[in-house]
Amino acid sequence: MADVFAMADEFGPAKIVHVTEPAIGLKGILVVDNVAAGPAIGGMRMAPDVSLGECFRLARAMTLKNSLAGLAHGGGKSVLFGDPKMPIADKEQLIRAMACALRHCQDYVFGPDMGTDETCMAWVKDEIGRAVGLPEALGGIPLDQIGATGWGLRHAVEAAAPAAGFSLSGARVVVQGFGAVGQHAARFLGELGTVLVGAADSRGTLYDPRGLDVAKLMELKRQGKSVIDYHEGIKLDRDAVIGLECEVWIPAARPDVVTAANVDQLRTRLVAQGANIPLTPEAEKVLAERGVLCLPDFIANAGGVICGAMEYHGGWKGLVFDVVAEKIRTNTAEMLHRMDREGLLPRQAATAMAVAVLRRAMATRRWSIY
Repeated sequence: MADVFAMADEFGPAKIVHVTEPAIGLKGILVVDNVAAGPAIGGMRMAPDVSLGECFRLARAMTLKNSLAGLAHGGGKSVLFGDPKMPIADKEQLIRAMACALRHCQDYVFGPDMGTDETCMAWVKDEIGRAVGLPEALGGIPLDQIGATGWGLRHAVEAAAPAAGFSLSGARVVVQGFGAVGQHAARFLGELGTVLVGAADSRGTLYDPRGLDVAKLMELKRQGKSVIDYHEGIKLDRDAVIGLECEVWIPAARPDVVTAANVDQLRTRLVAQGANIPLTPEAEKVLAERGVLCLPDFIANAGGVICGAMEYHGGWKGLVFDVVAEKIRTNTAEMLHRMDREGLLPRQAATAMAVAVLRRAMATRRWSIY
């Protein structure tokens, strides 16, 4: 845990819990980073190669995201080691066991993330009664189904496009990771006149400078197929998506997909981070030096957790879109203003905004360690 201890600071982490049950192959980690504003909300991620370091970085991103969104929640994250495409019965067993193991961690509320969905949250809810992103049948606001995160990305991009120096009408969009977030982001941006020219998933990259039919691609994904099963376009390898020329590039998959080693391949004017921590700090710095505007994850993709928090507090689905749009547009505009006024990089400006809120929340607590 040396990497996490080195990253620890006055804000957290407050708690690290390791979960194991060899008999069923269960191995997981929970990081509760900060609970000054309330119980932490953060997704449960399932993948074979997750790690403690990744879990902590994701938890910290949730702390900043929830603070900046003005939610009555701190930040946390859980990761579950395993292939999310395993047989459904095996996956259900692991997720239910993970939830039961964390039953007494009352300061953490589960949400969906990469490799988990509303059905997974229904299993968690059934076991411990503490989850968001539930199916509508259980009173939830299914954020992936309605596209809450993608809706937020749409408004972040719309608010930032003038600062990046281009119009959205006819702007080319490329999505790396054509899952729920990437699909809805492409759909909502398309309503503003953008053109999806590239999309990638785990099997490869699809490219067509004339434009791709978002609805047809989404239908392919619903059928369990890949973007490279699309009937037209150029089929490329998975990593080729980084070099596709566009105005808006949206990483919506794993962490650290753009690093100092490949950032020079990016040919875009605006990066809107649909995934959490998809770019390394070094890559973000290089982009800033090139004049590419990079919207940080906890600014651009907060729509999902805003939706989850509204669900947790009994909010109505009809209000989600207005609340997400208002919060994300306001935060994006304030970040751009601070960048211009103080000469800061995007993440520096956004972090200063979030930390100011977090410090005010922490000042109300009796103990500095909780």
